[in-house]
Amino acid sequence: MISTGFEKIHLKHKALPELDFARIDTTLTLFNKQLAAPILISSMTGGTQSGAAFNHTLALAAEHCGIAMGVGSQRAAIENPERAESFNIRKFAPNALLFANLGAVQLNYGYGIEECKMAVDMLEADALYLHLNPLQEALQPEGNHNFSGLLPKIEAVCRSLPVPVLVKEVGWGIDLDIARKLLEVGVAGIDVAGAGGTSWAKVEMYRQLDPLRAPINQAFSDWGIPTAQNLLQLRELEGNPIIFASGGLQDGVDLAKALALGAKLGGFARKFLIAANSGESELINQIEMIKMQLKTAMFACGVGSLPGWNIRHLDVAGLL
Repeated sequence: MISTGFEKIHLKHKALPELDFARIDTTLTLFNKQLAAPILISSMTGGTQSGAAFNHTLALAAEHCGIAMGVGSQRAAIENPERAESFNIRKFAPNALLFANLGAVQLNYGYGIEECKMAVDMLEADALYLHLNPLQEALQPEGNHNFSGLLPKIEAVCRSLPVPVLVKEVGWGIDLDIARKLLEVGVAGIDVAGAGGTSWAKVEMYRQLDPLRAPINQAFSDWGIPTAQNLLQLRELEGNPIIFASGGLQDGVDLAKALALGAKLGGFARKFLIAANSGESELINQIEMIKMQLKTAMFACGVGSLPGWNIRHLDVAGLL
């Protein structure tokens, strides 16, 4: 099983932080929204009855805790408008930073500016994710396999949409070259969604009905750029672009490491979905625990606020 790489990084402890723990500040402003902590509920659910219930709970927790939230692909609701209600979450999170979500490959299958606007309007979103998942699609016999010519189409969406457009992977990372090209065409930010979390190759392996396809999927179970390594690579990007870190983050210490590597937000998916299954209170407890772990890491490293938090507080030798 491939790891995120965060276990190879160590935070530099300060025995005398010269700080009051009560005054550690984890707030930030992003896309004109004030967040209490740099935490993102990563894109997961929607389009089904159970997805609607999860999105309801996730949105309430995002609002309560003052964090950001993305939703799962809205393609089902674009093609079946009766499913749009599962994404109608702004009423539960009037102040939260919300990300709509569509697969970038759909721009090669009849989707365009209008469908992207529909996704944003459905959510009353602050920004749109276009997700990249070429390996996942390739491993599905019924997948959308044509990823050619997408860059100019992504550029057209960036130019035409009234909200920022970000691009995310779904679990295998975004390399430096692709990140540069995406930023050059107007993408407002990159969510690496690196390797080390859920392996969609394994998920696809278990859902295959054709036993001959299982070994194909299994060969890619350790595929991808580990999340921490991906973040380190993207430090070479010019202009301090907006980078999010998702893909296997486990706790507030992983979050602290990701932020020090240059991420603006750290995304959690499976951990939050499991907590949400137990109800809003358990989910809020999980979010607040991660926030407290982050504050404790900042305190123990002698950093009082996020603007002062950077790679100088890390020992990354294990990644090199």
